[in-house]
Amino acid sequence: MFSVKKALKENPKLLVIFGLLVLLFTATSILQPSFRDPGTLTNTMRWIGLYGIISIGVAFVIITGGIDLSIGSLIALSGVMLPMLLKGDIFFSEPLPVPFAFGLVLLISLGIGFFHGVMVTKLGLQPFLVTLCGLFIYRGLARAAGNDQTQGFGGDFGGLKDALVKDKLFDFVPMSFVVLVIIGVVAAVVLNKTVFGRYLLAVGHNEEAAKFSGIKTDRVKIAAYMICSLLGGFAGMLFVLDTNGATPSSFGNFYELYAIAGAVLGGCSLRGGEGAIFGVICGAALVQVAEKAVFFLGVEEKSKFTVIGIFILVGVIADELFRRLSDRRSGAGGGGDPPSSGQSKPTSSAAMLGGAVALQKLNQIEENTEETEEAGEGFGFD
Repeated sequence: MFSVKKALKENPKLLVIFGLLVLLFTATSILQPSFRDPGTLTNTMRWIGLYGIISIGVAFVIITGGIDLSIGSLIALSGVMLPMLLKGDIFFSEPLPVPFAFGLVLLISLGIGFFHGVMVTKLGLQPFLVTLCGLFIYRGLARAAGNDQTQGFGGDFGGLKDALVKDKLFDFVPMSFVVLVIIGVVAAVVLNKTVFGRYLLAVGHNEEAAKFSGIKTDRVKIAAYMICSLLGGFAGMLFVLDTNGATPSSFGNFYELYAIAGAVLGGCSLRGGEGAIFGVICGAALVQVAEKAVFFLGVEEKSKFTVIGIFILVGVIADELFRRLSDRRSGAGGGGDPPSSGQSKPTSSAAMLGGAVALQKLNQIEENTEETEEAGEGFGFD
């Protein structure tokens, strides 16, 4: 079973992130006691739940060595589409039942992720460029679909809003945070206990070696982009249910920054091959707690993006320092020189050797994991 304690022990980064989260919360609570009021804590957890979902989605892409800058615009598109589908203002002349409306938005989100993955893998385009174009395209589609007018629910669908966002478990924990926990557990199991999860990490660590070991790397990367867009579309529906409406021109603006910040601060290396779901949730929480701390400590609202930018920079610097420390330890242990930061991808012969080693390690792991072969065949990644 997945264990938070084990994850913290195996990955020192997670311990650092968790410690920073506790330190920031404690310091802010001491300086501003109202920060720990139940209402404030519930509101903070609500936003952690919503932003944590998109951070998990982006983490899957970052683990492969990619990036997705289109999340904010995808949230706008799904946030505009949901109320229109439920009111019969788009695609259909009659209102769609809630399950069908949700399913259609999720299906479109999956298609967007598939498109990103194909552009990156089959055409060899850079993820940055593909998703940057997506950022503009989906924002434009959202504005066109909504006629550049705010789309909302009015006083309707109160039960749906309560069930997914507004209600509180034990009169304290918002449903959005409960949803995050459920998604986080599923994502952690996928990443740590399935063949697909191990293939995902292998592709991010060394794609060429993964190819030589028999992994269908294109399929793995396409699946990662589909997961990212699926969670982005789902989160967009939760966001619009929470706010009761979406303005196409501004809804979801800069949300990709929150998602990337949460993933990077949570221990996902921008070089790929590294990441943990618990760390991503802690990273998303750290960003939200920092933003709320800025407000409670009297810092101007316009400075919050400066804080987010600083946090991302700190995460990148910390990642680089951890990498250099790891390289030095590897060099000392193997008696060789540590690889330089500018070292290029391995040659074919080196990749073949790396692939053989990777395959041997994967086989060793598979022997200790029940039903992994069946899971791998079900996903089609063998």
